[in-house]
Amino acid sequence: MNESLPPETGLPESAPGATRAEAERAGAVPGWERATLEKLVFATLTEQRAARRWRIARSLLWLAFFVFLLWALMHRGSPSTDKSSPHTAVIEIKGEIASGSDASAEAVVAGMRTAFEDSGAQAVVLLINSPGGSPVQAGIINDEIRRLRAKYKKPVYAVVEESCASAAYYIAAATDRIFVDKASIVGSIGVLMDGFGFTGLMEKLGVERRLMTAGENKGFLDPFSPQTEKHRLFAQSMLDQVHKQFIDAVKAGRGKRLKETPELFSGLFWTGQQAVEMGLADQLGNLDFVAREVVKAEELVDYTRRDNVAERLAKKFGAAMGEGAMHALKAIPALR
Repeated sequence: MNESLPPETGLPESAPGATRAEAERAGAVPGWERATLEKLVFATLTEQRAARRWRIARSLLWLAFFVFLLWALMHRGSPSTDKSSPHTAVIEIKGEIASGSDASAEAVVAGMRTAFEDSGAQAVVLLINSPGGSPVQAGIINDEIRRLRAKYKKPVYAVVEESCASAAYYIAAATDRIFVDKASIVGSIGVLMDGFGFTGLMEKLGVERRLMTAGENKGFLDPFSPQTEKHRLFAQSMLDQVHKQFIDAVKAGRGKRLKETPELFSGLFWTGQQAVEMGLADQLGNLDFVAREVVKAEELVDYTRRDNVAERLAKKFGAAMGEGAMHALKAIPALR
């Protein structure tokens, strides 16, 4: 007897007539819910991996940034020249002479020390274009020029471009020779202290100044209080003392070359041509002339101390961080 066997359907034997939908409900075939859940899980994992990669990348970028800053700060730009090659060292003094500026004592002295220590530098030239500034900063530079000259026995020259006035001339007076252009502005050997007084305006407006101090002279130079004769004389004595220091430095530097007149130390300034005639300068000449004809080393190497890109970024970053901290502190409720 031949009996035909039922065809294999892949369905459970207990349900020979079951449909595909019934098999899915029985768990034999995955449904759309499971597929959707799997897609959601995979999408979530993908997003988490991408976010983790971005966090790692940002951390690496910050690390690279700080490593670059550290490297740049430790390798400040020093002149790359062969020490055996004779050259003329140049240090620029431009703009206001003040603490924190490009013409500060810290920056100028650092450049001078590097130049004097370089055996290839035949002479040091201060290239000056400044209207003046702080007598303290100028005095520090003046003292260091004289010290380095005595230690290394190297000549130091000042070359004036447009202006060498007040504190700038205080610096130039310490050099061996001063070279100017015939139209340069030179001199202004004096000291000033300026300010404003608003007492008359306040009276007209009916505004009363209420200033409380501990100490008789603590309100000295307050612009909203009348100036007393005692305070004026005290301020004048200070100015006279600083002026005398300035005059002594000029006389010590220029010596018998000065042709003293009543107006020489009055605060007036003169052209380069007049400065040569008065002994404030030695002769006409620019930087190339001094390197070629005086130093006899035409190659110029700049030793000026400047902030590099990393230092400027660091300062801006530090300022931004400080500003953020101040905003955060202001947001804290004040105690009452």
